[in-house]
Amino acid sequence: MKILITGAGGQLGRELTRQASEHELILTDVAKMDISSHEQVREIFRQVRPEAVLHCAAYTQVDRAETDFDGAYRINVAGTRNVAAACLETDARMIYVSTDYVFDGVQNRPYREYDPVNPQSVYGRTKWLGEEMVRQVLGRHYILRTSWLYGEGHNFVRTMLKLAREKDQLQVVNDQTGSPTLAKDLARVMLQLIRTDAYGTYHVSGNGCCTWYEFACRIFQLAGISIPVQPVTTACFAQPARRPVYSVLDNYLLAMTMGDSMRHWDEALQEYLAAGTA
Repeated sequence: MKILITGAGGQLGRELTRQASEHELILTDVAKMDISSHEQVREIFRQVRPEAVLHCAAYTQVDRAETDFDGAYRINVAGTRNVAAACLETDARMIYVSTDYVFDGVQNRPYREYDPVNPQSVYGRTKWLGEEMVRQVLGRHYILRTSWLYGEGHNFVRTMLKLAREKDQLQVVNDQTGSPTLAKDLARVMLQLIRTDAYGTYHVSGNGCCTWYEFACRIFQLAGISIPVQPVTTACFAQPARRPVYSVLDNYLLAMTMGDSMRHWDEALQEYLAAGTA
């Protein structure tokens, strides 16, 4: 299969590139294809004519987006529309990677795909609008919402390990609950789904849940690092964007369609740290 990957240099893009090596890959980043340019996207698609597109490129600077709505909209909404339109023109199927931030976090049970969205930040709103663009433009689509992603690149696990080397003690938020997701596991499911005609909206995140504080403590425990960690509230950090208090995702449609092969977040974390990739 000829697969085009946007955002190929990111955590997920790198993992997809590794796992999809048997396919013919077209790897793009902003230097090779500016997704905010309709004409540029259209021209490249006409040249390479992919059979499938894994759309990982996104504006992910959550706090900066609060004062840069136009920038976030240009990439997450208009850019996604351009990719979806090019897929329609070249008869390619498309996976759009979305986020748990489309939910407001007030629910007391894991969110399923059909639960109403209510994003509380500019980032969350633009990712939701990106979803809607895909739904309106392209029939052959898969929308995958995931959460707390980490892999090869800048992420929470690496940040915690770095801070532990630099500081004597740490403060970590303990009033936000979610599901850490290893990029390796998400990429595997994406490559399985793209071979099917089971189009729709899916939640694909690590199973189980924890707070950021619990996640950090487990990271240090597995890494054999002894450092005092103080649980604090979100209010202790002055962040412009509102985060969902509870954004655990239930991989409900995935389980109904092809079985939920996502591992428990703790199992995936153990493998990640044991591999020495953090």
